[in-house]
Amino acid sequence: MTLSILAAFWAVSFLFIITPGADWAYAISAGIRGRRVAPAVAGLLSGHLLATLVVAAGVGALLVRSPLIMSLLTLGGALYLLWLGISMIRQPSTPEAGQMQVADSWFRWAWKGTCVSGMNPKVFLLFLALLPQFTDPLSTWPIPAQIIALGSLHAVSCAVVYLLVGFSAQAVLQTRPGAAKKVSRVSGTVMILIALGLLAEQVLR
Repeated sequence: MTLSILAAFWAVSFLFIITPGADWAYAISAGIRGRRVAPAVAGLLSGHLLATLVVAAGVGALLVRSPLIMSLLTLGGALYLLWLGISMIRQPSTPEAGQMQVADSWFRWAWKGTCVSGMNPKVFLLFLALLPQFTDPLSTWPIPAQIIALGSLHAVSCAVVYLLVGFSAQAVLQTRPGAAKKVSRVSGTVMILIALGLLAEQVLR
């Protein structure tokens, strides 16, 4: 793989990362909760890496050829985002609540982050369409190894951006409970809109 290919992929990947979506909403929610940014981002990255491994293994192409499996994947991801968004609106994150809720463990935030990104079919389809386009058949690296390398580069960029988003939310909103509650509800609304968009696509099909 050449540096030019990596640079081109990084540019496209970074544009995708800096576009606010479900991942941003979840990172912001974690920031409002206090010391939950690191596990939340770790979970989000796990979901992206899982999608990378699925594409690298060739399973992704098989799933795309099966409309039923893709529909079930989309439905499951949409319903999860819908549930998470509604929960964030009904019980918006606040600094005080984040400090008192000991039940919100490191593992729970990491697992929810994995589900947010890993069950988002848009992430999977993007990887399936994007990663193979930046592989080099003439390279000494096997195609799966190139896909994993590109996916890892994407994950590193995700880590930087999502950590900045989460810790910025923590720094700005930690002492502003009212603003934190509003931002949490906006984040929940974003997740609901994404979920409804995914469900609408299935209905139109």
